[in-house]
Amino acid sequence: MIDLGRLRALHAVASYKTVVAAGEALHCTPSAVSQQLSKLERETGTTLVEKDGRRLRLTEAGQMLARHAEKVLATVDEAEAALAAHRDTVTGRLTVAAFATACRALLPYALHRLASEHPQLSTGLVEVNPHEGLDVLQRGHVDLAVLDDWPEVALRYPSGVAHVELGWDVADLIVPSGHRFGDTVPRSQLLGERWIAAPAGDVCHQWLLRAIPGVQPDFHVGEFETQLTLIAAGLGVAVIPRLARSKELPPGVRVVHVTPEPKRRVVVAWREASAARPAIGAAVEALRQSWVRAGSAHPA
Repeated sequence: MIDLGRLRALHAVASYKTVVAAGEALHCTPSAVSQQLSKLERETGTTLVEKDGRRLRLTEAGQMLARHAEKVLATVDEAEAALAAHRDTVTGRLTVAAFATACRALLPYALHRLASEHPQLSTGLVEVNPHEGLDVLQRGHVDLAVLDDWPEVALRYPSGVAHVELGWDVADLIVPSGHRFGDTVPRSQLLGERWIAAPAGDVCHQWLLRAIPGVQPDFHVGEFETQLTLIAAGLGVAVIPRLARSKELPPGVRVVHVTPEPKRRVVVAWREASAARPAIGAAVEALRQSWVRAGSAHPA
């Protein structure tokens, strides 16, 4: 019988292409991954990987077994969820991947609630962008993903991943206090501004370029708090989601509402195979409560 841990090692190498990356995903050393692969080759009597420079390349047999490994691991995931549902207790380990704003605004309350109501559940948190979140979720390296999904750069949810919407997070234009704009401005009038935006490649940067064609940011910073500091210094303007802002804005800036209203969906996703697991339902409910609480703390 093929060892399940060795199949996980093969699946990780197939997914991440290098032993080092596979080890990081599996939370073990590269040498441990290599040992598992060697044992799997001896166990099956088949050459499964070959060296290709610094990388490992799967042989045809390795690729075939890796495809079966993906199915086997999904079935094991489903079986564990069914067993947990049968026990009807919230136990085990639950790791959440979330975008940066959710890590700050939603997860602390949700994870505290889970710890208080379900002391037998161990939790973990990983900050990722939404595309990375879907990837690590689909690969089975996390159990739940909290994602920001902008309509202009909408996410594509892979087969086998279910999701539910927590709500819509509206974004406003933040300008220096003495700025010429009034309380509301149409998007068509935004092109002449100096822009402060997330770094290139970030989903918020991609959204800005799609939502306001022609915008060319002068400042690229990832932290919304830093963006606010630059705005207060009179260096430019930025579109910042309400969930990412404190209730009280710092001195020197003010809010301008944009029409049509920029907004993003905040979504919770999980693997369909683990849907029956009570910990998934408990976590989704905790996040719903956290969303309601955050909404009351971030009025329009």
